[in-house]
Amino acid sequence: MESKVVEAFDQHAEDYDRWFDTLEGRILFEMEIKAVRILMKGLGHPFLEIGVGTGRFARELGIDYGVDPSSRVLEIAKSRGITAEKAKGENLPYKDDSFGAVFLLFTLCFVEDPEKVLLEAKRVLKQNGGLIVGIINRESPWGQFYIKKKEKGHPIYKHARFYAVQEIIEIIEEVNFVVKGYSSTLCQSLSEMSRDEVVSNELIKGAGFVCILSRKSL
Repeated sequence: MESKVVEAFDQHAEDYDRWFDTLEGRILFEMEIKAVRILMKGLGHPFLEIGVGTGRFARELGIDYGVDPSSRVLEIAKSRGITAEKAKGENLPYKDDSFGAVFLLFTLCFVEDPEKVLLEAKRVLKQNGGLIVGIINRESPWGQFYIKKKEKGHPIYKHARFYAVQEIIEIIEEVNFVVKGYSSTLCQSLSEMSRDEVVSNELIKGAGFVCILSRKSL
């Protein structure tokens, strides 16, 4: 499965990246960035994004380093000034206790072994380092929207596995991270989407995009 995901991102990297410049893409990106930033207070550099993609989130959030298994998206990320390496989340090319924070934004839905990715994130995090996981919530109108895209054979989302928030919390806690906070957005219906969308520093049932902040326990 994972090789097919990499192949899809290699083939469609430019189309995927250009979507962020559409009206819908700009609005969603703005809301998602706000949701991540709410949880970043107190996190220490350096930052690492696993599944850095084309580097849009990394550049906007001031993330220092990124990894991705797709060569083509890494070329775009590097053009945005991200120090990026070709690697899978299950096998990071970094020493233990290297980063103050690790970000997994829309990444877990594409990986083969989410537990192993989280264990690697834990390994490279400094003591009390922060982990921010951002997901499209399967149990939301936005989640159902993307599931329909998957079912219709979308070239990228057909490879995704969408999770409910509780499923991700259980995986995070299973590898002994301690959940410390949440942020939520995309609570409007798709037809009402606008920049008036609320970004909340809490877990909102039915929110389309949810971020979970966890800490590496001592």
